[in-house]
Amino acid sequence: MALIDVREDIVAGREPFARIMSAVQGLASDEDLELVAPFEPKPLYDAMAERGYTHTTAEEPGGIWRVIFRRAA
Repeated sequence: MALIDVREDIVAGREPFARIMSAVQGLASDEDLELVAPFEPKPLYDAMAERGYTHTTAEEPGGIWRVIFRRAA
């Protein structure tokens, strides 16, 4: 599983979308992507669905969101 944590990008005012898509392009066909963010990344759900991914989302204490993206079966 690949991990990308965008919390520092968000704090620094950087848009992490290109970084996330670059990570997605580098995934093996059977590899999942775990995204860590300081908010629920709802707009990303549609962008990833268009690329054939489903997601599972969990909010952790402190407002940390973890989203696992995996290729749809």
